[in-house]
Amino acid sequence: MTSTTGRVPKQEQEQASDEITEVARGVLRAQLPIDFSGLGHVNCYLLEDRDGVAIVDPGLPGPSSYKMLRRRLASAGFPIKRVHTVIVTHSHPDHFGGAGRVQHESGAQVVTHQRFRLMWDPSEPPDVDVEDLPEVAELLGRRFPWDPTPWDGKQMNFSRRTKLAIKASRHLPRLMRTPTPTVRLNEADTISLAGRDWVAIHTPGHTDDHLCLFDPTEGVMLSGDHVLPTITPHIGGLSPIADPLATFIESLEKIATYGDDVSVVLPAHGHPFSGLATRVESIKQHHVDRLEQLRSTAAQIGRPASVSEYSQHLFSARVQGTMADSETYAHLEHLRRSGEMARQTEPSPYRYVLVD
Repeated sequence: MTSTTGRVPKQEQEQASDEITEVARGVLRAQLPIDFSGLGHVNCYLLEDRDGVAIVDPGLPGPSSYKMLRRRLASAGFPIKRVHTVIVTHSHPDHFGGAGRVQHESGAQVVTHQRFRLMWDPSEPPDVDVEDLPEVAELLGRRFPWDPTPWDGKQMNFSRRTKLAIKASRHLPRLMRTPTPTVRLNEADTISLAGRDWVAIHTPGHTDDHLCLFDPTEGVMLSGDHVLPTITPHIGGLSPIADPLATFIESLEKIATYGDDVSVVLPAHGHPFSGLATRVESIKQHHVDRLEQLRSTAAQIGRPASVSEYSQHLFSARVQGTMADSETYAHLEHLRRSGEMARQTEPSPYRYVLVD
């Protein structure tokens, strides 16, 4: 299948199929349609046991996505009332969106990592290291995803209706059916799914609360967005993590240690794949190349430049915007923290230059 621009889409950009396939013992892959950050689907895995079914990443918020989720479950022979557990790999809307509705209708427990938190949650933010607090305070102070960025870049575009719904959810969470985690896993905790134990692996970077699950019995890794088959997950600067890129690389190295024991990786987007350690090395090299491109660009410019200016050299014109700027910022901050770049905060916006 080709796109309207003539480009062959990446696996993760393919439109959702209505096919239900078995990808491991007791694990079915269903695809839910999304139109989010250039992606075409999210994989919603169904893990069957004697009590019913657990589902992983039940798609975007809203009635149309939820209707499709129910349709996929029905195709696999599961009414919504048989869903006893919802696993949310991380706090992005294409992963947690349907969890609250399922929880409301079936009474299912919602499983997340300990640090799971929605950006507009009025409760206290997750703990951060004291030494990092001054660096991330400005980001933690952002209440909504459309708030100004610290580098004065383009803001995320939300409709007025969506903004009102998100604002209202701070006071009345039921309006958006946001999920309430009932089980929060920490590193190395186990949970029983599909009749066997799965090990929790905290893999921050893409988000602070990203959770992977590993089944040592069958060698199955539920990788969420942490490791995808053909694209690299977004590593953004809008994070409570002081250096999200360094944290992401550390998480990649952690997950790679499971490589010899993993027979199949089940990603949140794209097709199941093998060769986890090889894919991890490819993703790491991608970021090494981007950092080198930023060094070369900085040397070429020869003066302090804004995040948006660097982003134009790092990303194609087709993908310029908020996410490109945010990922560029994360890479520039990584270089600043390593002592290779200096940041000027006055006058606004932030500007970066190589250290002599």
